[in-house]
Amino acid sequence: MDDNSEAFVGIDVSKTRNAIAIAEGGRDGEVRFQGEVDASDESMRRVIKKLAPKYKRAHFCYEAGPTGYGLHRLIVSLGHECMVVAPSLIPRKPGDRVKTNRRDALTLAKLLRAGELTAVWVPDEGHEAMRDLVRARAAAVETLRVHRQQVSSFLLKHGRAYPRKTGWTMRYLRWLQEQTFDHPAHQIALQEMVDSVRVSKERVGRLERAIEEFVPTWSLSPVVRALQALRGVDLIVAVTFVTEVGDLRRFESPRQLMGYLGLVPSERSTGATVKRGGITKAGNGRVRHMLVESAWTYRHPPKVGTKKLYLLEQVPPKIREIAWKAQSRLTARYRTLSARGKKTTVVCTAIARELVGFMWAVGREAQPS
Repeated sequence: MDDNSEAFVGIDVSKTRNAIAIAEGGRDGEVRFQGEVDASDESMRRVIKKLAPKYKRAHFCYEAGPTGYGLHRLIVSLGHECMVVAPSLIPRKPGDRVKTNRRDALTLAKLLRAGELTAVWVPDEGHEAMRDLVRARAAAVETLRVHRQQVSSFLLKHGRAYPRKTGWTMRYLRWLQEQTFDHPAHQIALQEMVDSVRVSKERVGRLERAIEEFVPTWSLSPVVRALQALRGVDLIVAVTFVTEVGDLRRFESPRQLMGYLGLVPSERSTGATVKRGGITKAGNGRVRHMLVESAWTYRHPPKVGTKKLYLLEQVPPKIREIAWKAQSRLTARYRTLSARGKKTTVVCTAIARELVGFMWAVGREAQPS
C-alpha cells in the first residue's frame, strides 16, 4: 500500500445492483470500473472491507435518490467518508446523451476526486422518520384535494352549483346528501366520491395526530415550538420546515437559506446589463409552497391572538421579541407592496422570502451552535 495513496469511489446505486468505479489520488491517477455488485448491505460491506485497506484513505459518494441513506450510514459506520450527492448539481456535458451505470459510476469517481460535487444534508434516523411522517401527511392532503375536485367536477358537469361561497362545511355536506339524480348510477357515483373525501380527511387527521404525538420526543422539538411563535406558522408549517430544511446551523446567513428554498430572484446579467426575473424555485418546493401560504396572514394588522399568546408564553423572551419584530415589519411590508399595485402572488412571495430570514433567526436562537 502506498502511504500517500487515496481512492475516490463513485457508486451508482439502484434497487438490486450497485456499480462501483475508483479514481486513484492525483490528477493523473488511474480511473477504472470495479464492476457491479449486489445492493444488499452484506455485499456492500464485503466490497468496502476488501477495497479500503488497499489505500491510505478511501472517499465514497453516491447520488441521493429513492434508495435513501442506508448506504451512507453503512460506509460511515465502517470508518470512511461518504458524500451523498445532489443529482441536480452534478456537472454534465450538454451533448452527452449516453447514460449507463458504468459511465455514471466513473463520472462520480472523477468528479469526487476533482472536488466538483455538492453534498446534500444527511439526516439521522430519527429526523428521517419524522420527515417521512410529514411527507405522508402531505401526500394525504393532496389525495384529499384530488377527491374534492372530483366531486366538484361531477356536480359542475350536472349543473349543480352550491348557493354559498364556502364549500366543504357541514352545511355543504348536507347539501350534497340532498342531491338527487334520475339515474341511480349517478347517485352511486356521487356517494362513492363523497365517501372517498371522508376517508381521505380521516387519514389526514390521523397523520396530524401522529405528528403531534411524536414532536415532543424529537430532538428538534425546541425549534418547532419556537417557530410557532411567528404569525402564520402553525405546528404543521413548523414541522414541515424543520424536517425538510434540517439543521439550520448549516446555513451561515438568512440569504443562503432563502436561496436554498428558491425564494431569491433569478438573474441573467452580462457586462453592464443586469436583468432579474422571477424566483428561482430551486430547492424544496414543499417548504416554499407552505411559506407563501403563511405569508398571506400578514395582510392583517399586527396583533397577537389568544392562541398565539399561549404559544408565546412557552418560548424565551428573545424569541418573542423576534416574533413581534417579524409581525410588525412584514405586515407593514405587505401594505406597502399592495399599495404599489403589486399582484397578491408577488407580494406573498416577497413576504415569504423575508419570513424565512426571521425563521432562520428564531431557529438559530432555539438551537444555538
